Amino acid sequence: MDTIMRIAKKHNLFVIEDAAQGVIAKYKGKFLGTIGDLGTYSFHETKNYSSGEGGAIVINNPEMIERAEIIREKGTNRSKFFRGEVDKYTWVDVGSSYLPSEIIAAFLFAQLEKAEKINQKRLEIWQNYYDGLKELEEKKVLRLPIIPDDCQHNAHMFYIILRDEKTRNDLMDFLKKEKNILSVFHYVPLHSAPMGKKTAPNNPELPITNNLSGRILRLPFYYNLTTKEQNYIIESVKRFL
Repeated sequence: MDTIMRIAKKHNLFVIEDAAQGVIAKYKGKFLGTIGDLGTYSFHETKNYSSGEGGAIVINNPEMIERAEIIREKGTNRSKFFRGEVDKYTWVDVGSSYLPSEIIAAFLFAQLEKAEKINQKRLEIWQNYYDGLKELEEKKVLRLPIIPDDCQHNAHMFYIILRDEKTRNDLMDFLKKEKNILSVFHYVPLHSAPMGKKTAPNNPELPITNNLSGRILRLPFYYNLTTKEQNYIIESVKRFL
């Protein structure tokens, strides 16, 4: 982010942080989503804090607050009307209906009130995976996540990186068919997706990205995962490898 912000400043560019999974995580002491001009969070069902769908925008550039408010309110200046800043509200810009219902907001808010507790439990689950699989990394059978010293993660997921794609796929099949454990790989690289090819047809191939996407495997991870269940997953991975 330091490099990105330097480039943006040099060329007078705006920076939008996609911090969808990064709520509470930090980079050099700064919360993710608060470094660029704008930051975005996701509260999708797969995230650490969930309202089912939806998300939030973090506005770090004061010049963008008013327009963001208008876009959120269907392109109208309705919020200014409610504050008494205009005598009527009207359509002034592009926009859509981004307002969450009270029920959805309440469901999310209850989790945010317990955000630190939830985060601590997830960190414990993450560390248990790490400690349980460390010996396999030492034997160079797999690679575990790397957390830079100046970063503070939020235990959004736990993944392992296998030797090759065949090993990853065979392990995934073994866990599902033999152990009834659902593990999944991550995203298809964006540059190889149909929309990626359409928007950037001349992009070069990215061999490192392609290689890693074929070797990564995400292990089950959710707040109510018990130690017994987690140890079963760890031992199953060990047994296969």
